[in-house]
Amino acid sequence: MEIDYGFDFEDCFPSMIARLGAEGFIGELCNGFQLLMDVNMGLITFESLKMSTNLLGLEVRDDELLCMLMEGDLDGDGALNQMEFCILMFRLSPCLMDMQ
Repeated sequence: MEIDYGFDFEDCFPSMIARLGAEGFIGELCNGFQLLMDVNMGLITFESLKMSTNLLGLEVRDDELLCMLMEGDLDGDGALNQMEFCILMFRLSPCLMDMQ
């Protein structure tokens, strides 16, 4: 299922890696995870993702949020840990996937 969020996606990851280096880039992904996670659980949950999108002023349907979580949830717990989030971000980057 392809989700249309109403805006065009520009893959900035390759330029971020070029500027920050691999270690700096991973650090920034980890910072992104921290912003989206439920601080009590240490995971990105449906509720924390919904709250984050609302704070950003994005109108994202519940089924779209669930699809985002399911796309990255490798262990089947319904949430994303930091490793799952980083893997998902790499998978969603067309340019990084082309580099493999």
